Amino acid sequence: MATDTHRAIDAVWRIESPRLIAGLTRLVRDVGTAEELAQDALVAALEQWPTEGVPRNPGAWLMTTAKRRAIDQIRRNETYKRKVEEVGRDLEESTPDIGTMVAEDDGIGDDLLRLVFVSCHPVLSTEARVALTLRLLGGLTTDEIARAYLVPESTVAQRIVRAKKTLTKAKVPFEVPQGEELQARLSSVLEVVYLVFNEGYSATAGDDWMRPALCEDAMRLGRILARLARREPEVHGLVALMEIQASRAAARTGPGGEPILLADQNRGRWDQLLIRRGLAALETAEGLIDGKPGPYVLQAAIAACHARARRFEDTDWERIAWLYELLAEATPSPVVELNRAVALSMAFGPETALTLLDQLMEVPSMKNYHLLPSVRGDFLRKLGRLPEARAEFERAASLTRNERERTLLLDRAAECGDTA
Repeated sequence: MATDTHRAIDAVWRIESPRLIAGLTRLVRDVGTAEELAQDALVAALEQWPTEGVPRNPGAWLMTTAKRRAIDQIRRNETYKRKVEEVGRDLEESTPDIGTMVAEDDGIGDDLLRLVFVSCHPVLSTEARVALTLRLLGGLTTDEIARAYLVPESTVAQRIVRAKKTLTKAKVPFEVPQGEELQARLSSVLEVVYLVFNEGYSATAGDDWMRPALCEDAMRLGRILARLARREPEVHGLVALMEIQASRAAARTGPGGEPILLADQNRGRWDQLLIRRGLAALETAEGLIDGKPGPYVLQAAIAACHARARRFEDTDWERIAWLYELLAEATPSPVVELNRAVALSMAFGPETALTLLDQLMEVPSMKNYHLLPSVRGDFLRKLGRLPEARAEFERAASLTRNERERTLLLDRAAECGDTA
């Protein structure tokens, strides 16, 4: 029975912790303190629920318990009277019966959105933003984040602690930015969510090709953000992109976990529900655009081209190449150019795209990017230049940190025959 209760507490915590921390941050104006209060409420639940039973509204129970702890803490600081009155009024408006009270929904959406912008604030490093977001909004423990990113737990813990201190020291306001600052900050938020998704979709290191749990966390964060920022096309574009990409998950690996490339995937295994959700989100995003589409809308449109093709041979590569050209204008990047080269190769032949790849090889940031020699090897193989192709696949294998991908690349090198 106690085990069932602990499972229930774990499930409730995953669902309610972002709302709880967001609401508490609004009151105490400090993310670190808010998380400590939320953790105190969790400890209280672990102590009381196994004997008293899970309350009818567990989220409200946790919030009220945490607010009472906040009052106790506020009594010990210099702003005692003002803060106690503020939190006390909040409690008085709640139903007194802690076991049956109604959840406090007023302003909770705004609080969550504020917490998203605080967690992803540019004052933090990218690694810190990712860790703090997964901790506060994903409900993950430091151990879970560490295992997902294959780093020591102590490293993640330090990142989170430093992030909270940095936010406090910088006096980052608990608010949604306005005007031009909103767009600048929103790009940081979307970047963090997409970084989490990509790490799950194509793990950069380790033994697994994919980490589905990270994809699910990112999609959940994206859906929350889409509900909170309904008029932002890029938010819906990111959700569309993730939904469509995730639809291929079951077809991307074989029985032993080995990678299966897009051309070889069984499209009957693609999740049609996720595809429909993704296409609907893309339609919403495109309906909100005022001017040129942003990078996430464009990437979602590219993913939609793949989703709509019943067979690999039916893919509209010319449209994809055109969309990558627009993406390169919106966000110039050698990685975008690499993907554009692939689309050009599929649409017009590898000779057309090989020159573009040769130019990318001179870009310093691409020197050790394993996908560049991988793509170049594929082009050379199609042109019948097998010894050169094999050398490129072997170089790509030496650069990747993912064991599954290394095996795939070495297999492709072997298929090109002996270079001797």
